[in-house]
Amino acid sequence: MRLKRPEQLFIFNHLIRWTALVIPVSLSVGSLIALFLWLLDKSIHTRWDHPWLLFLLPIAGIGIYFLYKYLGKNSEAGNNLIMDEIHTPGGGIPARMAPLVLFSTVVTHLFGGSAGREGTAVQIGGSLAQWFSRRLRLSPADTRLLLMTGVAAGFGAVFGTPVTGAIFALEVLAIGRIQYDALLPCLIASVLADLTCSAWGIHHTPYHIQPVEFSLLLLGEVILAGLAFGLAGNLFSTLSHAIKNYSKKWIQPAWLIPVAGGVLIIGLSFLIGSQDYLSLGVTGKDSNSVSIVSSFHAGGANGLSWWWKLLFTAITLGTGFKGGEVTPLFFIGAALGNTLATVSGAPIDLLAGLGFIAVFAGATNTPIACTLMGVELFGPSPAIYYAVACFTAYYFSGRSGIYSAQRTAVPKFVPAPKTAPTTGKPTPPDQVK
Repeated sequence: MRLKRPEQLFIFNHLIRWTALVIPVSLSVGSLIALFLWLLDKSIHTRWDHPWLLFLLPIAGIGIYFLYKYLGKNSEAGNNLIMDEIHTPGGGIPARMAPLVLFSTVVTHLFGGSAGREGTAVQIGGSLAQWFSRRLRLSPADTRLLLMTGVAAGFGAVFGTPVTGAIFALEVLAIGRIQYDALLPCLIASVLADLTCSAWGIHHTPYHIQPVEFSLLLLGEVILAGLAFGLAGNLFSTLSHAIKNYSKKWIQPAWLIPVAGGVLIIGLSFLIGSQDYLSLGVTGKDSNSVSIVSSFHAGGANGLSWWWKLLFTAITLGTGFKGGEVTPLFFIGAALGNTLATVSGAPIDLLAGLGFIAVFAGATNTPIACTLMGVELFGPSPAIYYAVACFTAYYFSGRSGIYSAQRTAVPKFVPAPKTAPTTGKPTPPDQVK
């Protein structure tokens, strides 16, 4: 009688194999993300030193349009292409996606577009993972897992949140379901990519929330704030998709779409008399600027700061400029949290931090990843408030999200089945189930 090998031996072999596959992906992604973040920082400071660059934003938009038209192949689909390939492997992800999105995102920020960096990081991760998959001639099943590790590596490295990066890659694909088959490979990829990025001397912005004692009153305020954060996430998703769809319908030829978007951004900047809502917005040009960091302090944002950042970003991304949505969502949430705290009397840093992660949770339908992000960025002390804010925002953000390729595995809400009106008569025995 032959003895069966222990299941743990198969698991050990599986982990050794996937660690070997993930190492080159993680090192490559982490290094390219480090280069991207360095270039991004240089481009933002260059625009601060030369404000007139904003007037060239429409021209930059034309350049990005034709760059993708003639060289992009199917790269224009961005994050949605990667998610579609994970769901149903097909045409693959072109290797050119990584350099194209890196260059076009830096150009967007150099000339004042309001965008983020997560989209670029995820596309770099997915593109490099696909390239390694082709070279190693992996099966479709293995390619799917390697693409997920690329997403985790990109996200974890760009924000310095390796645990969040791993869970985000597992949670973002389908609403209501986490892909546990890639759990450890994604964690390994995210951790290694973050370590690699940090080894290149890249430092992430620190955030701080003062410890707070639990109270039912504060919990109630957090629930109401979570509702507002969910609605803000829904508004951002809806407006971004609407601008993109109506721009394609109403503006012809298509290269005029980024021109119109650039002109609107310039006009809005002069209308409100501020350039605080351009580019990333993590920090501002001076101490009086509205930014993510300033929103953690009293007076660091005004009542409409969240709305202006939402509008600027929806226009920028909806008209064809490149970047991500997540960092602007951080800004929107932190500024909205600052406003809500000012009205309610709740701790400003706490509500700013909750808005930071909860608007993101609502717009991406990833409440668990965003709760963990709160722990990684702000510390574990108010973890119960992180979860309440993110879970509430998730439910109140509705069915839409910023990723059109995201599928629904388990609906957020299933209405009760309609029943026949009660007649008052007993059910016949033969109809009882």
